[in-house]
Amino acid sequence: MVTEARSGLEEFAAGSVWVHPYPVRYAGSRFNARTTVIRLADGRVILHSPGPLDDGLKRAVDGIGPVGWIVAPGTFHHLHVAAAADVWPGAQVLICPGVEKKQPGLRYDAVLGADPPKDWGGEIALQPVTANRIIREVVFLHMPSRTLIVTDLIELIGDDTPGVDRVLKFWWKALTFMWNKPRPAPEYSLGWTDKREAAAQLSTILAWEFDRIVLSHGDLVRADAKAVAHEAWAKVLRKGGAGG
Repeated sequence: MVTEARSGLEEFAAGSVWVHPYPVRYAGSRFNARTTVIRLADGRVILHSPGPLDDGLKRAVDGIGPVGWIVAPGTFHHLHVAAAADVWPGAQVLICPGVEKKQPGLRYDAVLGADPPKDWGGEIALQPVTANRIIREVVFLHMPSRTLIVTDLIELIGDDTPGVDRVLKFWWKALTFMWNKPRPAPEYSLGWTDKREAAAQLSTILAWEFDRIVLSHGDLVRADAKAVAHEAWAKVLRKGGAGG
């Protein structure tokens, strides 16, 4: 059963994955983003796409376990990483390829690729999605809980999504036709550089075993996760020759 902690951390996968929403503004609109906290078997924590921190949230994260890694998982998800690194100076900072260009002053320890750090004990799988000139991200799979974690590769915003203003609602209904539909962020659709490579990267993800999806923007996917991902990526899979 999903529970809401007083800190605002919601347990998404029992004992291993928690999420925390926070408001953002982008291109004149308001909506929510989401931080994910992953606890590994050894008790250490991966802080994925951190947002603004306050004392209560810091205590809640520390209560889950010591923060070993702070992750900027996408080129649109890195703004609060430096502040989180100041809060947890002993943590390693890992970034998606391209973040180093958007934040040249950011201190980081490694750029993420397809091979996860050995310290993650074989619990995390990674797949960079990089065949795009506008936006990139590294997709995570927490294998023990069968939880897929994306940033912008799937957005699912609609009637039941909290924190969405009228501007975004207009865009999603009248311009992008994404309302109530799982789709990649518009930047993905505008920026694919090699649809065959993109389809191959997405097909790798679809071959993983996952039952639920954490995404940064929109409604959490708690059931039929493979079907949701297939629907979100059907167009690029088809155009890239991978079916769908």
